[in-house]
Amino acid sequence: MDRNTLTGFILIALIFVGFYFWNTPSQEQIEAQRQRQIEAELQAIEKQQQALLDQNILTEAAGILDSAQIIADRENRFGVFASTSVGEETTMQIESDLLRLTFSTKGGRISSAELKNFRTHDSLPLYLFDGAKEADYGFSLITANNRILNTSDLYFQALPVQKTDSVQIVTMRLIADSASYMDFVYTIPNNDYMTRFEVITVGMSNVLSPVYRELEMQWRSKARQQEQGRDFENRYTQLYFKNYRDNVESLSETKSEKKQIPTKVKWIAFKNQFFSSILIADNHLASPELESVLMEPSSPFLKEYFARVNVPFNTQTDDKIGFSLYLGPNQFKILNGYNEGLSGDDRLNLEQIINLGWALFRWINRWLIIPMFNFFGSFIGSMGLIIFLMTLVIKFVLFPLTYKSYISSAKMRVLKPEIEKINEKIPASKPQDRQRATMDLYSKVGVNPMGGCLPMLLQMPFLISLFYFFPAAIELRQQSFLWAADLSTYDAVFYLPFEIPFYGAHVSLFCLLMSIVNVAYTKINMATQDMGGQQMPGMKYMMYLMPVMFLFFFNSYPSGLSYYYLVSTLITVLQTYAIRATVDEQKLLAELNENRKKPKKKSGFMARLEEAQKKQLEAQRKQAKKK
Repeated sequence: MDRNTLTGFILIALIFVGFYFWNTPSQEQIEAQRQRQIEAELQAIEKQQQALLDQNILTEAAGILDSAQIIADRENRFGVFASTSVGEETTMQIESDLLRLTFSTKGGRISSAELKNFRTHDSLPLYLFDGAKEADYGFSLITANNRILNTSDLYFQALPVQKTDSVQIVTMRLIADSASYMDFVYTIPNNDYMTRFEVITVGMSNVLSPVYRELEMQWRSKARQQEQGRDFENRYTQLYFKNYRDNVESLSETKSEKKQIPTKVKWIAFKNQFFSSILIADNHLASPELESVLMEPSSPFLKEYFARVNVPFNTQTDDKIGFSLYLGPNQFKILNGYNEGLSGDDRLNLEQIINLGWALFRWINRWLIIPMFNFFGSFIGSMGLIIFLMTLVIKFVLFPLTYKSYISSAKMRVLKPEIEKINEKIPASKPQDRQRATMDLYSKVGVNPMGGCLPMLLQMPFLISLFYFFPAAIELRQQSFLWAADLSTYDAVFYLPFEIPFYGAHVSLFCLLMSIVNVAYTKINMATQDMGGQQMPGMKYMMYLMPVMFLFFFNSYPSGLSYYYLVSTLITVLQTYAIRATVDEQKLLAELNENRKKPKKKSGFMARLEEAQKKQLEAQRKQAKKK
């Protein structure tokens, strides 16, 4: 590299270095530039904050306008109750020895009712209702300017709970203004299922309309499925009501029904098979509209109940209306106990919600079966043993009728050879002559052909009464015996992979054993009475059909009922063999032959029978002559 080239590179390097130092800002210039940048960023932030602030102001202004409109609308809708139309629902729980009740400030109502001493069939806590979706009640209020409100939509204030040794008092207050309010007062006893419920008004004369003299009350509740067999439980789930100072009635248990009651009623019961909610008025409930709606099979509820009633109420004075609210089991002893001290038409008759059958059967259950059941239950803990002892007592009481029925059948049996001779002598083409000759034979020897049937008919009321008693006896609920875990429902020992029409998808062992024993007893009975022979060849199959029908009919019924019928039939079989062993049929025949020698006076039945036969024969002769 020559000298000129080197000199050129040095000059270029000096120019670059000089240019670098010439264009590099000083420290003061750098600081000034940084300050200008910070100020620019702060201005951008301030503009953004101002924009947000302006937007918030507009939003708040709109909100204030909306709130003002909402408040105005609320005051226009609810009047003096506007402040109670909004709020936060709070609850409180009150426990007695028997109940666990939850009270809600929304509507001032009982929002949940649990029976502490009971469980569902699957061992869960047993609630009559739980939450507003399951049950609700309230009163319609008509204000002085004709606004129509409902207490169930308003928020009450819960006052401090008052407690004594025997009761707890819950007060829910609905405030209209500083001098006007309505209280819902609940008095919960420590050891009773009956809760006292009072509606008390103070200073409401200027708040409520003076035109009306009644408060309309609405009550709604869904009946939960509590037991194992849904279909069977549904048969005993009904809405009941008692006409004021009159009889107890019910809506349909098998279909939805709505009914307008033209008279006043004393109480309304929303009933399950074993538990009920019952509203009882101190005075009466007027113009009731009642409805029971059958729920879908997939629903956890069986029925939904509705009741709309009017309650006498004076809006122009500080008034009080009172109710009693029963939340508990359908136990005859408990419900009948509320009649204590009452007489005649003043009796509550709450026990009539328990289906014990029609008049005669109910009388037998009330005065014979239930006292006997309670007597044995007072010192025996096993329900299976109690049912067994009851069966023994009933069979012992009815034994004279059983004995008389057997003797009548034995008389017919020893006369069989003579009846066969009559049949051989008189051709089958003359059935009236055969029947008249047979009746003459019975009359001569002193045999009443109805003598075997009448004693059996006299036993039927007891059989039917117990058919009603066992499904209604809550004492059997969840009581085990042998393989049956619950005597109040079916004892399924095996479940089928399919459902058989009219039978179900389970096998109830007590029902199966009962049917087998009935078939065996039918065979023994037919052999004893010589049925199914030439005279009545079709009767043989008819007699065997009944036990088979029992198998289908009773498969879903309480195992306690099937167990009773099983034991009862076994005892009947033993009685039949015992009587047969003690009755000398040859001696019985000799007695009948002796009766031939005695002058006979025809019984009223035989006289009427012969008269009917004569008229029938005469009519046939006249018809033959016309031909």
